[in-house]
Amino acid sequence: MTTDQRNGRHPRAAVVDQGEAERFVRQFHDESGLDDAALHTRLIAIRRQIAETGTYRHTAEELVFGAKAAWRNSARCIGRLYWQSLRVRDRRHVTNAADVAAECLAHLRTATNAGRIRPVITVFPQDDAEGPPVLIWNEQLVRYAGYLRFEGGYTGDPNGFGLTELATRLGWEGAGGRFDVLPLIVQTRGNALQMFEIPPDDVLEVPLSHPGLPWFAELGLRWHAVPAISHMRLRIGGLSYSAAPFNGWYMGTEIGVRNLCDADRYDILPEVGRRLGLDTSSTRTLWRDQALVEVNRAVLHSFDTAGVTVADHHTESARFLRHLAREELAGRSCPADWSWIVPPMSGALTPVFHRYYDESRPRPDFHLDDTARLRARGIPAPPYRRCSGTGPARCDATQAGGTGRITS
Repeated sequence: MTTDQRNGRHPRAAVVDQGEAERFVRQFHDESGLDDAALHTRLIAIRRQIAETGTYRHTAEELVFGAKAAWRNSARCIGRLYWQSLRVRDRRHVTNAADVAAECLAHLRTATNAGRIRPVITVFPQDDAEGPPVLIWNEQLVRYAGYLRFEGGYTGDPNGFGLTELATRLGWEGAGGRFDVLPLIVQTRGNALQMFEIPPDDVLEVPLSHPGLPWFAELGLRWHAVPAISHMRLRIGGLSYSAAPFNGWYMGTEIGVRNLCDADRYDILPEVGRRLGLDTSSTRTLWRDQALVEVNRAVLHSFDTAGVTVADHHTESARFLRHLAREELAGRSCPADWSWIVPPMSGALTPVFHRYYDESRPRPDFHLDDTARLRARGIPAPPYRRCSGTGPARCDATQAGGTGRITS
């Protein structure tokens, strides 16, 4: 009988799966080499916390292990060889929106490391029975704005259009350029959306040039150095952390294929093809393939010239197979989503193409909720059910205060 029961109070209904919590703690103790007595003591403490409060709290050591294991289990990430090097910033005490934004900026500075990119995660308070105490609406800490042109099409990144509209309603005044860094949009429980501009000094960007094509620099292209995902939910031992931005470093094709050349992103291949003097009248001439290679050469060359960490898809594929071999040697499964692990360029030339992978989804992990995907597009979604107002962002904003009015 718990203390609450003896005092005539009913224990709170559990909001976490006790079985999942115990499995995680056993895994942590097993991989950490801790003795059975420590495990027994910890399990008793967790059971008591869940019985009395409906949840429990990770120790600092459990949080570090869980975050690293989540990266290790990320089926869509090819760059997991160095999962043990992840720096974990425990910010579970931070609940004020301005402080959350400040910690996100500190995350960027720590990860940037003068160009020698460090894998970092910053973990804000865990979700509870009422939902997430903190939400970061941005897909990544650094993303570029997208502006709809009157004559059709976009200036900037079309992927950022929804959040650009929302930020504008919150009082942001974008410059209308191709590479305007979006502000952070943070929401804390019971409060309106708040917007925080990112100082230029906190965003390392690399201007793109080509080792053999002088005109390439005239395209005015650049990209930011740190790919810090900020809308995925970290799940550890039955607990969720909806605000836990994390980063590794870029693989060149993420920039040179997907971000710059996808038809629904910057779509620069037609211009590059014309500049190269290629026959662009038919895809059968393979002009798109040839232009794509040159764009990716430019990305790798530019990051190397700037002294900023970037991986090429051939090297990273070989590293992933080393990681897989290590995991198998340790007796662990290595989940992998083939469609994400195989690079989006020259896939059959990389060793990761020619095999099958474990498709299980072990935890701890990072999970992308449909609602988070909507928020990253500027569309309010649960737990903040409805915004007043109309338009693409569907949220009113008080221009003077720079905050949105969220209604339930």
